Amino acid sequence: QVQLVESGGGLVQPGGSLTLSCAASERFGGRYVMAWFRQVAGEQRVPVAAISNNGSLGYDDSVKGRFTISMDNAVNTMYLEMSSLKFEDTAVYYCNVKIFETPPTMTEYWGQGTQVTVSS
Repeated sequence: QVQLVESGGGLVQPGGSLTLSCAASERFGGRYVMAWFRQVAGEQRVPVAAISNNGSLGYDDSVKGRFTISMDNAVNTMYLEMSSLKFEDTAVYYCNVKIFETPPTMTEYWGQGTQVTVSS
């Protein structure tokens, strides 16, 4: 059972920066995709950024140029560097991993979430 633990959330002013971390309980072998999602109360959880085992990156249009996703395999930790934060970035941010194995199976894990509040 993989455990994902997020940290780094908090209160920040508009235009400010924050870095989230997601520490995994183990190193992933083979194919996987790690991602950050966010959810506003009463709305669906939506993907923000993703990184795969081959280094491919993806971002939602709303965060392109402002957020950077990265992975440090030495410490099994994924990061989300957020800058130029806006009020609409306020949400609970969740860490997610999808692990792909043979026979074709996909196992998914979620972290507990960390609150990011952008407010003046």
